[in-house]
Amino acid sequence: MSETTDKYRAPALEKGLDIIELLANHGEGLTQGEVAKALDRSQSEIYRMLSTLVRRGYIVRSASGDHYSLSLKMFSISQRHPPIGRVIEAALPRMRAVTRLAWQSCHMGMESNGDIVVVASAESPGSWGLALKTGTVVGLWNTGTGRVLAAFRSKQEVDELIALHRRAIGEPELDRAEFDAHLKRIRTSGFEKMPSATTVGVTNISFPIIGPSNNVVAVLSCPYLERVDDLDVPSLDEIVELYGQLANELSALYGNHNAQAQMIEST
Repeated sequence: MSETTDKYRAPALEKGLDIIELLANHGEGLTQGEVAKALDRSQSEIYRMLSTLVRRGYIVRSASGDHYSLSLKMFSISQRHPPIGRVIEAALPRMRAVTRLAWQSCHMGMESNGDIVVVASAESPGSWGLALKTGTVVGLWNTGTGRVLAAFRSKQEVDELIALHRRAIGEPELDRAEFDAHLKRIRTSGFEKMPSATTVGVTNISFPIIGPSNNVVAVLSCPYLERVDDLDVPSLDEIVELYGQLANELSALYGNHNAQAQMIEST
């Protein structure tokens, strides 16, 4: 750590953030002792931090009083963040409407400090489908969502995104040459269509949702599952068209009225 970085550290804040990040990975909650052990801190300093976080509403205690877990306050705050809230509010009813036509689930992903996070999800109307839960963190270079989020950035911005990114569960090591080739292809076509790199039998279809400054603010993705029974459902090509139209509609609602054409022309 550089001398300048060390000078501006805030130890108490860092301890609080360490606790929040730890509890985010333990939905069942942890005891004070377990938190102290995991963070290699004394029980007394952990108790003070836990008490403050409980008082501010970021953490809740179990009925028995011996376990601590995250409240929904941080999620609630994130929903009030204007860019996220505006896109989700406009997107969800339209996503649900298209899933009823497509018989395929879909989700929306955004980038947050290098993480690729699912911020909205709509399930297929049928009895089965593949839907990612809101809050799921997915890979950057092995998912359609991650690739499209990276594709329309400058090389410097992609470098910074890779440096920030923490590999998701199951995400392989980065092959930069292969990743750059994927991004080049996406810039040409304007969207991603790829066999899933995490699940057999799934085709990932991902379209950018583009803001007024011609930047990708989110990605609309459909994990397409091919039906082989007698139900008459849209084909893969028709699914691509349906979700491409929805991505354009959401881009227009966000202030960009010629999204796909602009993205392709700019590459």
